[in-house]
Amino acid sequence: MVDILVDGYNVIKNNAMFQAMEIKNFSYARALLIRQLHNKFRFTSHQVIVVFDGDGDYEDVSHQDHIRIIYSRHDQIADDVIKRLSAEAKIAGRVVLMYSDDMDVREGVSQQGGTPLPTQDLTRKLNEAPRDVAIRSAHRQHARRIYGIDPSKKDEGQYDQQFKHAKDKKKKRGRYK
Repeated sequence: MVDILVDGYNVIKNNAMFQAMEIKNFSYARALLIRQLHNKFRFTSHQVIVVFDGDGDYEDVSHQDHIRIIYSRHDQIADDVIKRLSAEAKIAGRVVLMYSDDMDVREGVSQQGGTPLPTQDLTRKLNEAPRDVAIRSAHRQHARRIYGIDPSKKDEGQYDQQFKHAKDKKKKRGRYK
């Protein structure tokens, strides 16, 4: 089993798409991040945990769409919660992937045996095409290379000439002619 730990505000502050939402409202940016995480990991067995800095007297834990959302206590930062979760996962024998650009958190997670990854990797993963779409696209590109079909050169090649003649034949034939 894999635990995916996300330093929520660190991802929001280091990605242009989330920064645009952050200008409007932090809650929009948080909701967008959670929705994208849900869309990416909903069919996996991974446990996805997003940690934000909170201001309550107690740590606030909730679940939304297969995502565990944690707000730290007012006297604790999200970095400490992520380090603690990483240590708990190590004891339980789970693999930890943690997304943050904060060097302190990255060092703490790697000391616990987790794998720290940059937030850019997460946003790239969130924005990539689904696996089946990517496979079909790669197949189409490969077929175009094999058969010499270049969509950017529409006036050249036998491929386009065949379709041009087919269109002309259709135009000449009328229903009552």
